Amino acid sequence: MSVLEAILLAIVEGLTEFLPISSTGHMIITAAFAKMQANDFFKIFIVSIQLGAILSVVVLYWRRFFQDFGFYFKLIVAFIPAAVVGLLLKKHIDALLERVDVVAYTLLLGGIFLLFVDKIFAKNEVIAEEKQELSYFKAFMIGVFQCFAMVPGVSRSAASIIGALGQGLNRKNAAEFSFFLAVPTMFAATAKSLYDEKTLLLTHWQDYLPILLLGNVVAFVVAMLAIKFFIGFLSKYGFKLFAWYRIVLGILLLILLWSGYPLAMA
Repeated sequence: MSVLEAILLAIVEGLTEFLPISSTGHMIITAAFAKMQANDFFKIFIVSIQLGAILSVVVLYWRRFFQDFGFYFKLIVAFIPAAVVGLLLKKHIDALLERVDVVAYTLLLGGIFLLFVDKIFAKNEVIAEEKQELSYFKAFMIGVFQCFAMVPGVSRSAASIIGALGQGLNRKNAAEFSFFLAVPTMFAATAKSLYDEKTLLLTHWQDYLPILLLGNVVAFVVAMLAIKFFIGFLSKYGFKLFAWYRIVLGILLLILLWSGYPLAMA
């Protein structure tokens, strides 16, 4: 992977990590159009730089992130489903990281569902803040929804936010808890990915370590700019714009694939 390819993927990651449009899906699409190599390092890279983007949450929301121990226990409870599913299905998940067709279908189907999310959960926006207390059961259910995002194109942000809406949170609180939940989730995913490929990384650390560090730094900086926009936009306008974006992009990708366009990584 070249420096320019790493920067391009990191910018895409930073822009899309907190939007309900799938950062992994967009990195796969970008890599396919750029004809990047779908090797083991590529898979490590697109997982690990998500941690860089997620760390922007800790910086921007540090006062809220460093709360009482009860808050952290709830994060752990919400993280458990993804940890279990990720360990059991990692090989299958990694295989999907090369599938542009999977991304196209999930973008389309997810976009259709997002069209109705604002209406389905409209009542959440008028529920008093004191009645939106997050229990351990609610945290666990949000974590269950997050597991759907292991399929590229679903979007971790969208899955966990919808899970939180289903537990009675309003859009703002749902988005913020989704961001906080991403910290342990992506830290664990990155650690697992690096550990599984430790031999490769140790053998070629002079080539790969600078690229990984660069990708994380770029993703962090870009995500810092994107996260504030998303919270404000989502609170005011809801999901419809993102829904139509997913639908249009999914349809365009399917048209390209069905027409025989070589939309795949090298």
